[in-house]
Amino acid sequence: MKLNRRQFLLLTAGLATGCQTMDDGGSSATRKERKVDAGPTSEYAADGVYNNFCDQGFFVIRQGDKLVALSAICTHRKCQLSSEPDHSFYCKCHGSTFDSTGHVTEGPAKRDLPILPAASNDQGHLIVNVPVT
Repeated sequence: MKLNRRQFLLLTAGLATGCQTMDDGGSSATRKERKVDAGPTSEYAADGVYNNFCDQGFFVIRQGDKLVALSAICTHRKCQLSSEPDHSFYCKCHGSTFDSTGHVTEGPAKRDLPILPAASNDQGHLIVNVPVT
């Protein structure tokens, strides 16, 4: 089958759009995530980085009255991060570093760490939605 220029462009544009949708992980309704009970929010009373759940894919960070769950997975090649004494994060695989808010401070990573959806439940526990990778 021979394609003219217009047919070729339409076909490749359609394929590129399809690939992009697949790379994005699909719609939010089809993305898989698991809920992790990170314990009582009272356990995070002092400002700082809590790495108790690093192996489950996130850090809990308290800054003033703000409590967030930050991904513990490097955005470069999905290696597990470690927390440093200065409240930054380091990737041992390729050397990327991130500040305490998840912003890239040194590459090769180019994307900041995502903040994961988290909320306190009726029992006062922090529940974190962690994407399944």
